[in-house]
Amino acid sequence: MANALQQPEVDPGNEYVSEEARRLAEQVRTERERHKQALNLQRENILSQKTSNPSRRTALEAALVQIEAEIEALR
Repeated sequence: MANALQQPEVDPGNEYVSEEARRLAEQVRTERERHKQALNLQRENILSQKTSNPSRRTALEAALVQIEAEIEALR
């Protein structure tokens, strides 16, 4: 069984794509877009936070690096 995040394989020589394959491809695309939106919201939240605590600032910077790496991986 294919992983839910993998695109369904379609024979490039065959122009016919089953309705199931089309539905799965759309579901994968939708899940990726929602995940990307959630990451962007987290990124905006981190950028909007202000703190004078050095430990908190370091944690926010680390979280921002992680989120930006995940966003980049989705591209």
